[in-house]
Amino acid sequence: MTTPTIAAFDTRALRVPLTRPWAADVTSIGVVATHVVRSDGAEGWGFSWTPQIGLEAVHALLANDITAFAVGRAADPAALWPAAWAHLHEAGGGGVTTIALAGLDLALWDAEARAVGAAVSDLLGRRRESVRAYGSGVNLHYSIDELVAQVQRWVDAGFDAVKVKVGKPDLTEDVDRMAAVRATLGPDRALMIDANQRWSLDRATASIEALAASDLAWIEEPLRADDLAGHTELARRLASGSGVPIALGENVHTVHRFGDFLRAGAAQIVQPNIVRVGGISPLREIADLAVAHGAALHPHLLPELSGQLAMVLPGDVAEPLAEDVEDAGFGALGALRDTSPVRIADGILTETPHVGLGLRFA
Repeated sequence: MTTPTIAAFDTRALRVPLTRPWAADVTSIGVVATHVVRSDGAEGWGFSWTPQIGLEAVHALLANDITAFAVGRAADPAALWPAAWAHLHEAGGGGVTTIALAGLDLALWDAEARAVGAAVSDLLGRRRESVRAYGSGVNLHYSIDELVAQVQRWVDAGFDAVKVKVGKPDLTEDVDRMAAVRATLGPDRALMIDANQRWSLDRATASIEALAASDLAWIEEPLRADDLAGHTELARRLASGSGVPIALGENVHTVHRFGDFLRAGAAQIVQPNIVRVGGISPLREIADLAVAHGAALHPHLLPELSGQLAMVLPGDVAEPLAEDVEDAGFGALGALRDTSPVRIADGILTETPHVGLGLRFA
């Protein structure tokens, strides 16, 4: 049977207001909604995403270089992705280029699944019917009372794991905040912390050892995201100290770079953001790489998308978790044309009935 080709591809940029701002200047998130039409008439919808910076650049790549490259080519997402990346990487091997490529890749996977009347998770091979979700928030600017109130909301909503931000200028303040969070969580719920690249190597070492008293499941992005040598040394130090695992990956953009970190033993948990790595096609390669190196994989943010992929990701090391940032889901923000393709209740994410990815923007 002849593989359908890409007959048309169109894009539009939009900003989605946040009901709970992530910072004084982060009051919305940027989305480029994409739409592909195949030569057999099948249609698919996807998106690219960048919270604050680069929306116009991503849209320009999609509307110009990616559209010109894609139209007329075979609409097989897994086969097309390497050629598309090779075509675009002159503009950068990862970052804006891979974020933009996700808009094409997701639309093609959506079309593939819609053509057979299935959800993408069924098309790819579902391994589980539900995944645990953890409560997450952009909360470093919260007072300790606001932070504890947020954690209590997650406890009341049935989450058995939460993630909060650390990185205050005074380490004592971080220690006090995490002690209050742990007291609210009790001893049986998991606590993860995220430094968002704020620390130097020595500061990270001291901070993690001090914060380990709050019983941490992982430390996320303790150092600059591209600091391979620093993360490798930090992993060595933590292994002989508190033993807190390092998680990273939301700002790692290619399977090649994930390979660098995994081979060096610089991370025990990887967190690819499905959009930032370029879509579903490269995510599947990263998942295989994580399995080969004995690392857990928990996709980053975007639960309406990553929750669906968590249904099909391998669980050899640990069952994948979905991240639910408070009041930031596309469905909760009113950004979707249809009902959200996932539901989170009592800390568990399940899919709702839909075809494709079920993610069409209003």
